[in-house]
Amino acid sequence: MKTLLVSVVVVALLAGCGGGTQIVGTKVTLSEYKFDPKDLSVQSGKVTFTLVNSGTTSHDMTITDQSGKVVAKSEVVQAGDSKVFTIDALPAGKYVIYCDLPGHRGSGMEGTLTAT
Repeated sequence: MKTLLVSVVVVALLAGCGGGTQIVGTKVTLSEYKFDPKDLSVQSGKVTFTLVNSGTTSHDMTITDQSGKVVAKSEVVQAGDSKVFTIDALPAGKYVIYCDLPGHRGSGMEGTLTAT
């Protein structure tokens, strides 16, 4: 009986330890004031990012083409949170990524995205 009780307790403890962020697609960490990695490469088509905010303030990820036209924009990710950001049909090309919250891009929160 003791062995069964210990087993049940261990299973219950392990079940409670799951948590964490499930990474889907390409992981991008957001913090003050950078993307990690800063330069991303993905396959064109349906693209999925897991945005993990390890900073102390909110961030997002905006993607523009070479002319500056916004192609896609994530939800705002609160500090300590994560969001899955999916683009259904990203054409091959070079893009700029940046956080468009006030002052973030100007503080260096930008990078590149290449879709092949």
